[in-house]
Amino acid sequence: MIINNHFIDYRMDTREILNKEFSAQDFAKELPYAEMLNRYKDIACNYARMENAIAVLSDLRTNTSYLYYGGFAQMLDSGKCGTEGKVSSIWEEEIFSFIHPDDLADKHLQELCFFHFVKRQPKKRRAHYYLTSKLRMRNGTNSYIPAVHRIFYISAPTDDTLWLALCLYTPLLFDLPSKCLIVNSTNGQMEELDKQNNAKILSGREKQVLSLINKGLTSKEIAGILSVSIHTVSRHRQEILGKLQVKNSIEACRVGKELGMI
Repeated sequence: MIINNHFIDYRMDTREILNKEFSAQDFAKELPYAEMLNRYKDIACNYARMENAIAVLSDLRTNTSYLYYGGFAQMLDSGKCGTEGKVSSIWEEEIFSFIHPDDLADKHLQELCFFHFVKRQPKKRRAHYYLTSKLRMRNGTNSYIPAVHRIFYISAPTDDTLWLALCLYTPLLFDLPSKCLIVNSTNGQMEELDKQNNAKILSGREKQVLSLINKGLTSKEIAGILSVSIHTVSRHRQEILGKLQVKNSIEACRVGKELGMI
């Protein structure tokens, strides 16, 4: 139970971070959101029909999700094969209930890491990438079967925000070379989603400062250890908060640990 509780807490912490980072985005107020949303809803629906996938389109701006249940839902015995739904949340809890708890914890952390990866890409290249990962989902006989989860982040048309997230759940038809991969769909290149990608968010010096902050040191003490001025330490602190999109050092340390920086 201790292990299970650890994973539940870990999952919730990661979801809280994702919620904060999604909501902190500065979405434009006047855009043809409705027209574009309908276009992407059609795309999600077609994935469900053509791939028999369970497709979830989440609107990060309005905290709403649209669910489309293809043939894979019948394997899970969800009773919703061929149906559609809408929930006032970006978290598809009903689908999460079929995912192995350990894999669900990993899934949320992977999405957080991939969110940072996509945000670092030039806007014109963001649509090139999606994340694919293996997980276990419970079927109608209460056995876990291998499945694949893919996620695409979709940018808003006129600003720097990531507006939509499209998640697809399908059976695992062939084994993947790694549990979790970033795929460039334009050239087929794949790379593992690991801590090295996320470590690039902060500079080497910023990671040093964050590590010392995590140990409870004051700016004056950090300045003495690194042989720099307090002003320089303060500047590094502000850069860390901005890059990790958090409001204080406590949150920065928590995100840093989640992303493997400290």
